[in-house]
Amino acid sequence: MSKAVLVTGGAGYIGSHACKALARAGYLPVTYDNLLHGHREVVKWGPLVVGDIGDRDRLVATLLDHKIVGVMHFAALINVGESMSDPLAYFRNNTANSFILLDAMREAAVGAIVFSSTCATYGDPLRVPIDEKHPQAPVNAYGESKLMVERALAWSARAHGLRYAALRYFNACGADPDGETGENHDPETHLIPLVLRAALGLHRQIDIYGTDYPTPDGTAVRDYIHVQDLAEAHVKAIAHLLAGGDSLALNLGTGTGRSVREVIDAVERVTGRSVPRREMPRRAGDPASLVADARLADQLLGWRPHLSDLESIVGTAWEWTQKLEASRV
Repeated sequence: MSKAVLVTGGAGYIGSHACKALARAGYLPVTYDNLLHGHREVVKWGPLVVGDIGDRDRLVATLLDHKIVGVMHFAALINVGESMSDPLAYFRNNTANSFILLDAMREAAVGAIVFSSTCATYGDPLRVPIDEKHPQAPVNAYGESKLMVERALAWSARAHGLRYAALRYFNACGADPDGETGENHDPETHLIPLVLRAALGLHRQIDIYGTDYPTPDGTAVRDYIHVQDLAEAHVKAIAHLLAGGDSLALNLGTGTGRSVREVIDAVERVTGRSVPRREMPRRAGDPASLVADARLADQLLGWRPHLSDLESIVGTAWEWTQKLEASRV
């Protein structure tokens, strides 16, 4: 039987780590990416098909030509702020194009998909840590665009027997420990790479948005999960589905929250450099604390993070950031 898995967005941050994890587990990752935000140079573990996720005919041909047995779907726009200023772009790309992918899978008789979802589907948390039974009530268009796909997956499972895993990440971070791939967004909006760039002197300072939250040090608390741990969860999920396992919706996180100040302090310890900072007012829509209850992923997939202590996250991201910036000189 074929072990080829289509990875949409496989030239991106999390997708490229998933391709490496798939190859390590004996699968053939087939990257499908339009390279608008992805990077050709991180497609190292299988073939690349350059194509748009909205191109149904190309998707069907790719699924059939490569004898795809399952799909990992990462291709998406991810900037929360942008989703509020241009929501239709997010519903068009993240939601409508996912429906095209599901339709193509049905035509090609591919019946298993692991979907890159997000804790943003929960919105403002009613309780922390957040388990999978928490109400899903997004407060931004990005989270809504992902939730709509989750609902389409559930209805497709009911109507057509599709098997799916919706994996709701908390804060993906870190980089491949071997230095083969890492975070490379333009523009960059994620905290850890921004702090690392400030440590390198590429930014004047790091802005801390909100210092009066009801948290131990007044700054926002998030659950940071190493991208390699995320990738390994995807491999376990696709193996579960291909073995005939039931559909799943699971949180992926560590169960431990770290504040913005704690992240900055960790960067200073790891790099040996001081990070200038500026305190700013809260941003609208930023919850005080987002922490996962990820015990269900352990129970159903046997998955636990093992590289997600803050020093490992920052250390791998620091090595990657230095390598990336050196390549730009």
